[in-house]
Amino acid sequence: MRPGAERARPANPLHAGAFAPPAAESLPVIRHLGLAEYLPTYEAMRRFTEGRDAATRDELWVLEHPSVYTVGVAGRKEHLPRNVKIPLEQVDRGGQITYHGPGQVIVYALVDLGRRGLTVRAMVALLEQAVVDALAANGVKAGRKSGAPGVYVHGAKIAALGLRVRHGCCYHGVALNVHMDLAPFTDIDPCGYPGLAVTQLADLGVTRTVGEAGAELAPILAAHLTTPARP
Repeated sequence: MRPGAERARPANPLHAGAFAPPAAESLPVIRHLGLAEYLPTYEAMRRFTEGRDAATRDELWVLEHPSVYTVGVAGRKEHLPRNVKIPLEQVDRGGQITYHGPGQVIVYALVDLGRRGLTVRAMVALLEQAVVDALAANGVKAGRKSGAPGVYVHGAKIAALGLRVRHGCCYHGVALNVHMDLAPFTDIDPCGYPGLAVTQLADLGVTRTVGEAGAELAPILAAHLTTPARP
């Protein structure tokens, strides 16, 4: 859908609940939540993580948000938005500031790292590799940058990520730009890097809806979680 087109009313995010005991390396549950407001989703991730136990299945939440800036624990004042019309939320993930909005697919990874034998570094690499593989399946060559988490195409950032770990379990995840208005990125220093170029699937000749992009990315991430290559 083109920027500015009408979209469905944001959905209420998932609330934590009881789940059947999984095998240690089972596939996570994938939930497609559509367009969801940021703060209720953030609070739901925290509740899910606080309430889970050794029998709780990992989950991937696939969604998009209405326009919002989020600032991680490393956020600095000089990187904050110059456009005050878009809401700004301080959150507990790693990293600095980024933008979420319609036309961007997000996969939140609610994962028991200890059960899967993953370090935080390995989980970050796994998120990045899932995006690289999803882009490769669409004929786009992407890669990482040393010291700058995320996924890049010709030096421009196409996917940002951030995680928070509590009690050995992570939440937050990765955001992939699909077909969106990129202008709000120009009002910030994306991920703390002044002048960082940002791109999206649409600008690379790949036509996907957010739903289609999420339906491609989430199973790739789920497969990597089941049989991850651990750096």
